[in-house]
Amino acid sequence: MKKIFLLFLATIMLVSCGNSDEDTLYVYSWADYIPQFVYEDFENETGIKVVEDIYSSNEEMYTKIKAGGEGYDIIMPSSDYYEIMMKEGMLAKLDKSQLENTENIDDTYMAQLRKFDPENDYGVPYMRGITCIAVNKKFVKDYPRDYTIYNRTDLAGRMTLLDDMREVFVPALALNGYKQDADSTEAMEKAKSTILNWKKNIAKFDAESYGKGFANGDFWVVQGYPDNIYRELSEEDRANVDFIIPPGDQGYSSIDSFVVLKDSKHFENAMKFINYIHRPDVYAKISDTIEIPSINKGADELITKKPLYDVEKTKDAQLLTDIGDKLNIQNKYWQEILIAN
Repeated sequence: MKKIFLLFLATIMLVSCGNSDEDTLYVYSWADYIPQFVYEDFENETGIKVVEDIYSSNEEMYTKIKAGGEGYDIIMPSSDYYEIMMKEGMLAKLDKSQLENTENIDDTYMAQLRKFDPENDYGVPYMRGITCIAVNKKFVKDYPRDYTIYNRTDLAGRMTLLDDMREVFVPALALNGYKQDADSTEAMEKAKSTILNWKKNIAKFDAESYGKGFANGDFWVVQGYPDNIYRELSEEDRANVDFIIPPGDQGYSSIDSFVVLKDSKHFENAMKFINYIHRPDVYAKISDTIEIPSINKGADELITKKPLYDVEKTKDAQLLTDIGDKLNIQNKYWQEILIAN
């Protein structure tokens, strides 16, 4: 009788564990991009527990997935890596019949993704992001409003650039008269020289702690994302920040989207979560929390907090796109930059 009871107990535990995993969703995302309360509210409403893992750059995420990092369902690549992963057959085709709330998304952003995903089959936009230069006006008085600020030797050790190849190469190429997909030896050598000159003046390449460093006064000029920067600041300190969106091809943005990996084991849960995010009341709470402009028309009337920047300012910024094999060439130069003294 005791053996039968133990076998019965083990069976219950096994079934319980199986059900637990079925009611789970694994998300691989940017730090602090989806507020924790969203996961908690989603679990309370659906019974599906979200487990989140964090990456600090598209390259980090892509390398991990390509190297066999399995188990994730949803990831949130920027537009260029969304395109790359779609072309490489890494993504599952979405079930649009379960995504009725995507009708709330401003079609301006859906249309931009249709340039490489004609039917919007593989991704749903989350936010339109912009890369900025933040300057602390308490410490820096006169300065250019573009990436030439990184030539300032008097600010050496007080500036940071993102630890992200594309984010740094795009403005360096632009300053030398080249587009983001340049790969000629001449273009790459000029961009490399520009970045090496910047490297002499920056404290470090940093994609994780620059917001805190800017807030505590260690850094006076940082390249980064508005929400990561302003999240660390008081209202009083925010008044001292000049948020610069660089002009021309120096300025660029991306649409970060929800995509589902082809080997996802929780596809239905992923559809429920993506649809949940774009419910107007949910999206409005997200926008109020992270203060990034809404791309959800249904949420606009519910938002109570002014965003950190006007989304209209991103309209002229170029969208990061897949540059194909040229990515390998740029990466070769990037590695040379990272190891250079």
